Amino acid sequence: MLSKKDLEILSGTQQLSLYKIEKQIEHDGVEMGVLENGMPYLSENGLARMCGIDRRALNRLAENWIEEKEKPRGKIINSILLESGYTDNDLYLPSKFDNSDIHAYTEPVCLAILEYYAIHSDDKRPEAIRAFRALARQSFRSFIYAATKYSPEQRKLDSWKNYHDRVSMLKDATPKGFFGVFNEMAMMIVPMIDNGVYVSSKLVPDISVGLEWSKHWKKNNLDETYGQRTRYHHSYPDYYPQARSNPQESFAYPNAAIGAFREWLIDNYVADKFPKYVVSKVKDMSVSSKDARLAIAAFTQKKELRQ
Repeated sequence: MLSKKDLEILSGTQQLSLYKIEKQIEHDGVEMGVLENGMPYLSENGLARMCGIDRRALNRLAENWIEEKEKPRGKIINSILLESGYTDNDLYLPSKFDNSDIHAYTEPVCLAILEYYAIHSDDKRPEAIRAFRALARQSFRSFIYAATKYSPEQRKLDSWKNYHDRVSMLKDATPKGFFGVFNEMAMMIVPMIDNGVYVSSKLVPDISVGLEWSKHWKKNNLDETYGQRTRYHHSYPDYYPQARSNPQESFAYPNAAIGAFREWLIDNYVADKFPKYVVSKVKDMSVSSKDARLAIAAFTQKKELRQ
């Protein structure tokens, strides 16, 4: 069962310590990018430039947000944020890019601050008006995705490639009459990809599954039921960091146990262990809390259909 803190992380209400950036560029003098979970952002420099204000003024607003939102400017910005459902105590996400600290301002914050300087401020900024009009013609997400040439569809294609390349490398790796854990995980990995989870070298659930299945195997003396397991050489594609230690010795299990493994995977691992695994991946920003919730929901629906 997930703890209260884990549930907050999964819901997106728990602030994480550091967010990873996948891509950052400067477009028309404005710094912007996409976090590793696909969330678009403007940097502090970028948002300040769009608003036509000094970066230090924006930084003071953000660093002292608790006090600032009780002042006239902050009250207006906060009311816009509340209307969009934004209730976080911080205006930016702490991130890092090329060893530099980045304050990543996400869509609701950027639009609220831009609206203030374009419409509500006594000293309306022409830069903010132009930016606000531009974003009114297309979504914030579309604007940044187009500028950074970031493609969610390409990420999904990359997920399929990462999965396919591993399948190709391991299809004949196990001895005849035996199976490896990864080869039997399509029922788990395919729904993850379909639900938008980016499957890469940073998301390798078969390691977690393999460890838990091995514990289950030993605890229940399944050698006596299905026969002795054996070892085989398991390797990763060259572009995976894990490939540096290729080949690794992994357990292969008798084919007679395939049915038992598949039942255990859905009824035990997915039900009890998978949510914790997903939370750990949200914590290190390998997946977003939204995609994690969708992945868990997909497995929940599958289980309900089986009952």
